[in-house]
Amino acid sequence: MSNKIILCADSTCDLSPELCERYNVVINSFTVILDEKTYHDGVDLTPDDMYRVYREKKILPHTSATNIDEYEAMFRKCIDQGCDVIFINLGSGLSATYNNCRLAAESFPGRAFAVDSRNLSTGTGLLVIEAAKMIEEGKLTAAEIVERLCEIRNRVHASFIIDTLEFLYKGGRCSALAMFGANALKLRPCIMVDNQSGKMSVGKKYRGNMDKVVLQYAKDAIAGIDIDTEKVFITHSGVPESQSEAVRALLAESLPFENIYITRAGCGISTHCGPGTLGVLFIAKK
Repeated sequence: MSNKIILCADSTCDLSPELCERYNVVINSFTVILDEKTYHDGVDLTPDDMYRVYREKKILPHTSATNIDEYEAMFRKCIDQGCDVIFINLGSGLSATYNNCRLAAESFPGRAFAVDSRNLSTGTGLLVIEAAKMIEEGKLTAAEIVERLCEIRNRVHASFIIDTLEFLYKGGRCSALAMFGANALKLRPCIMVDNQSGKMSVGKKYRGNMDKVVLQYAKDAIAGIDIDTEKVFITHSGVPESQSEAVRALLAESLPFENIYITRAGCGISTHCGPGTLGVLFIAKK
């Protein structure tokens, strides 16, 4: 009989507290440094707190990847309870956290497993839920679940429509020319995640009011893809409820989704994209 499996994930997976409780996910909160003070993502700092400080002082936070020793301590605690542990990380193309987790897992061969989601936000969260369902079924070992996850991650589609490039510019992820050009032309770029490399790139650029843009973006996001309709995420960094609900209605009318989840991105993601960002994330059948 295989050991009980504990499922862990970075706070950047952006699953709601309700979903984490439902699927028994242990969340490792990213360290966030803001205005020379240290916080923990989603514990004692929210994105709205972060936006307030930015408006008042023009200061953006910095996130700190969990180090190897911290991961080793987490793994040892789980294994000492007689459990194996699967940890699903923010994509290696975006952060050092996966590499630190992988190195820590090597101290516990066959017992601790680090999974590079090659994604971010609920692109990672989709894998977390898939892992939780397999653990609940109880038919697979931790190693077998990880093998399945490495196939599923190639089918995760994650993209976001950005209201403003200001935060990406301030964080050094786009040029001043790109930001000012987008603002002058009232362009809303779509940021896409490559599920092979885990890196982000700019896709289609939309023009116009965000109320209309989010709907056109959502239509384009699901167009021409054979989607697994068991679940889809609408994840945002702070948009009017009318926008997220309009996208929910569009998705419900377009495909027979069993579950349409709306979640709020935490500080780890919101610090880069800023307020007004909305994404549609799902798993394709093939």
